[in-house]
Amino acid sequence: MRVTRRNARFQQWEALLGNRAKRQRAGEFLVQGVRPISLAVDAGWPIRALLHEDGRPLSAWARDISERASGERYEVSAELMRELGEKDDETPELLAVAELPNDDFSRVPARANFLGVVFDRPSSPGNIGTIVRSVDAFGGHAVIVAGHSADPYDPKAVRASTGSLFSVPVVRARSARDVLDWAKTVDGLTIVGTDEKGDADLDAVDLTGPTLLVIGNETAGLTAAWRDACDVMARIPITGTASSLNAANAATVALYEAARQR
Repeated sequence: MRVTRRNARFQQWEALLGNRAKRQRAGEFLVQGVRPISLAVDAGWPIRALLHEDGRPLSAWARDISERASGERYEVSAELMRELGEKDDETPELLAVAELPNDDFSRVPARANFLGVVFDRPSSPGNIGTIVRSVDAFGGHAVIVAGHSADPYDPKAVRASTGSLFSVPVVRARSARDVLDWAKTVDGLTIVGTDEKGDADLDAVDLTGPTLLVIGNETAGLTAAWRDACDVMARIPITGTASSLNAANAATVALYEAARQR
């Protein structure tokens, strides 16, 4: 099927770029970039549509993806592909429309060596994606996005994850209570909050057992509910004039320390 003008089909894809409600209603999101598309297909993620630049010969990579991916095929004009790729000076060869997964805690593996991150009310989709990438890099098992927050399926989050979104389960929870109800099912789980005024330095906290790291909102930090729920509040020692680390940076340091101890 060819799409060379801004018809209803194109407008549906365009809405996936910036409209969270329409992503949720359609049950799908847009995937940009060679690595994220490749990892989505490698993981067997349901692909509803694969978009290819009209008239452009398929590269070896694109042929491989096209052969392995599920979903409908569309040939889309270069101008429209650039709009969907969100790069004025570059026309993507392929774009994918992927299916949204369910926000179900059964997707989170409750294993004996569990390591996961809760991100409490994040406002930046880029920070969500970066944390997903770090969880993947340091052997973590899941990311839980809690409360009113940015969308982990926003294109900025998907790009920032560099494809790790398709390897690490990401579950959205309405509140801390929903997360804590699930946490009761994980034997021996320690909930470790992060705060610049925490009670103990991070490297003094035992992170070798089942651990849930809790990262607060970029501006407001952790809610009172999360502070009460944490078994320990840990601080990352820093020097210089900075009062704190970016939320994604703090999560990455904490994940590295957990991996180091393990």
